[in-house]
Amino acid sequence: MLPTDLLQLLAVVLIWGFNFAVIKIAVTAIPPLALTVIRFLLVGLLLTPFFRPQKSQLKPLLLLSLSMGVGHFGLLFLGLRGADAATSALLIQLGVPFSSMLAALFFADRLGWRRATGMGLAFLGAGLLAGEPGGGTPLALAALLLSALCWAGSNILIKRIPEVHPLTVVGWLSLLAVPPLSLMSLLFETDQLHAVQSAGWRIWAALAYIVFASSMVAYYFWYRLLTRLQVNQVVPFSLLAPVIGVAAGVLILGEAFTAHKLFGGLLTLLGVALIQLRQLRRTGPER
Repeated sequence: MLPTDLLQLLAVVLIWGFNFAVIKIAVTAIPPLALTVIRFLLVGLLLTPFFRPQKSQLKPLLLLSLSMGVGHFGLLFLGLRGADAATSALLIQLGVPFSSMLAALFFADRLGWRRATGMGLAFLGAGLLAGEPGGGTPLALAALLLSALCWAGSNILIKRIPEVHPLTVVGWLSLLAVPPLSLMSLLFETDQLHAVQSAGWRIWAALAYIVFASSMVAYYFWYRLLTRLQVNQVVPFSLLAPVIGVAAGVLILGEAFTAHKLFGGLLTLLGVALIQLRQLRRTGPER
């Protein structure tokens, strides 16, 4: 791994880690579904003119826009409206054990005792996080769990898309997610236009971060590094993102660092690490 590769990996996990606090700032001013619409509309308009999918890729991208765009990101933004950024950063890691469960269901992938242990630890840690007083409303926590499940389901769909550039996926799933999210915002939210018009520079700076840094720069670096380096050199760095997310929530937003976050977070990350390390050993040194 070159020093520039390491710097890019650290940049990615820093961007994704701080993203939870940044989204939390934005959803306090703009309704979460409306904010997701703005985010995806801007990303789609910026990327789709330059990255065009083949006709055979449109249907899978449409399905992915529903699972990843509406399901994962829409529910993530909803969850962050009512939950701590630190708690959200940890709970969303349940996408890893959920992915293992879906792989076992759809691909007859044998879990084994190591991954089963990791899943147990991750869900035990999530239970501690969910039980924290003031960590989040029951609706917000449920939205975050469903968001993690949708992320796992999206991984199944991505495996079925013919080879496509990562920014094509990001751009088109964003654009295709705009209509259903817009309809949901109109049905379930109010005062969206007033919220957008009255948003201050801090909210627009947060939105710019979400659109440019998190949605485009970080994903570009991440997928580029996955194509150049071994998977087991890249994937373990993703465990730093929730740690940074917790630190950002505590230091930037002033969230309490409680025993629930400490022990629940440690159990969740330990479980996720066990699953990822086992998966990396099974896939071997493929690039």
